[in-house]
Amino acid sequence: MTRAVFLSLFLALPLAAQEAKPPAPPPPPGAQEQEPPEEDPDLKPKEYSFNPLEASRNIIAGNFYFKKGNYRAAGRRYLEASKWDPTSAEAMLHLGEADEKLHDFPGARESYEKFVMLSSDAKEIDSVKKKLATLPKSRTAKK
Repeated sequence: MTRAVFLSLFLALPLAAQEAKPPAPPPPPGAQEQEPPEEDPDLKPKEYSFNPLEASRNIIAGNFYFKKGNYRAAGRRYLEASKWDPTSAEAMLHLGEADEKLHDFPGARESYEKFVMLSSDAKEIDSVKKKLATLPKSRTAKK
């Protein structure tokens, strides 16, 4: 008999503990539910901070793709480099060249204009200004 009483008390304790917790209050009307944190670290948006070494690494990889003729991959690398180092004139120049090869003339124009603002090399600025003058304004126009 004592064994049966002990067993019933032992089994009743978790049930009593569950009943003792009050239920969570419902969220107020109109409140949005918070999304749980992302479990897969690859799906989190990338956070950029000033890192010239990472920018340099991306420029080197972009140069490799550019020489191979893969201008889209090169452009992505140059754009990545410009996010790691927003003051990189070299990344902007190469991004403009890649956009120009892809016939994305508005993108090339924007990159070249940023290069002119960032660069201190007068010779390169003059050549880029000449490119800007001959660059078509529309996306579909070709040289």
